[in-house]
Amino acid sequence: MNKIKLLTSLTILMAATQFASAARSNINIVGSSTVYPFSTVVAERFGRSTDFKTPKVESTGSGGGMKLFCQGVGIQHPDITNASRRIKKSEFELCKKNGVNDIVEVLIGYDGIVIANSRKAAQMNITRKDLFLALASQVPNPDGTENLVPNPYRTWKDVNEDLPNTRIEVLGPPPTSGTRDAFAELALEGGCKTFSWIKVMKKKDKKAYKSLCHTVREDGPYIEAGENDNLIVQKLNANKNALGIFGFSFLDQNIDQVQASVVDETEPTFETIADGSYPVSRPLYFYVKKAHVNVVPGIAEYLAEFTRESTWGDEGYLTEKGMIPLNKAERSKTARNVKNLQELAL
Repeated sequence: MNKIKLLTSLTILMAATQFASAARSNINIVGSSTVYPFSTVVAERFGRSTDFKTPKVESTGSGGGMKLFCQGVGIQHPDITNASRRIKKSEFELCKKNGVNDIVEVLIGYDGIVIANSRKAAQMNITRKDLFLALASQVPNPDGTENLVPNPYRTWKDVNEDLPNTRIEVLGPPPTSGTRDAFAELALEGGCKTFSWIKVMKKKDKKAYKSLCHTVREDGPYIEAGENDNLIVQKLNANKNALGIFGFSFLDQNIDQVQASVVDETEPTFETIADGSYPVSRPLYFYVKKAHVNVVPGIAEYLAEFTRESTWGDEGYLTEKGMIPLNKAERSKTARNVKNLQELAL
């Protein structure tokens, strides 16, 4: 075992040495489609206002970005990954397994997940219970007994007689997306646990409870639309009966074309997301490899740009793009941790 550990350590050391001698000239960023527009605007401003090259930003989804980020240290691996949820323990362990030991976590702000439709249609007023019954793979038996059945619902009226008699068609992100993870946790589970007998399952069998509450149906009503949120907006315009799931920033940018549904009597707005009253809201992050700082040119300076008040503050340019800022105390704490390159510990 000691010989194996020694060989692993030597491999990581050799990779780091090669990395230092052949560094890239630009920052490589992957990850969340929700964080992508915020990261892109910071990257573009950074490229224009400094002597460093504009960072390369790719939208791969939070899960996809984490997989790439955690593959190792070196110029062939990303420096930063964006995420619309916090890093999972399993991802953190994968990073450590591959020698990515020192990670800096940067909480950048908040975002709401909206359930939107075309402005050509009437605004939807739904609950998280409605969303669970419409989109879960298994649901409580409609006859009222405490057992589960494959989802039988085909129209919104089947789910709730107060909703329209239109087919359930929801365009949403794939499993690799942080938006999908957050939607499952905040919206689907939020509706799932309104059934008291299901809520009890969480204490008895947490794995079964999560599987039930987070598993999306695969028989047609939920349509995976990839990581391109702009494509969802286009499809909603083409089909006024469809709903789409994406971040608040995309609603903000396309408000002339789409409208958000009211969820549990609350509409997603800058204010309701900031104060937590909108029930489907989540924090946004990015993660940095400490080993790449001071090796790939500009990482420290990019971090400084992102955490300036003029960038992420109450009047910062990211708020114009739809990001909900952290409060001042949170910003000060995060900026201090980033400046000190404080390592994440889970």
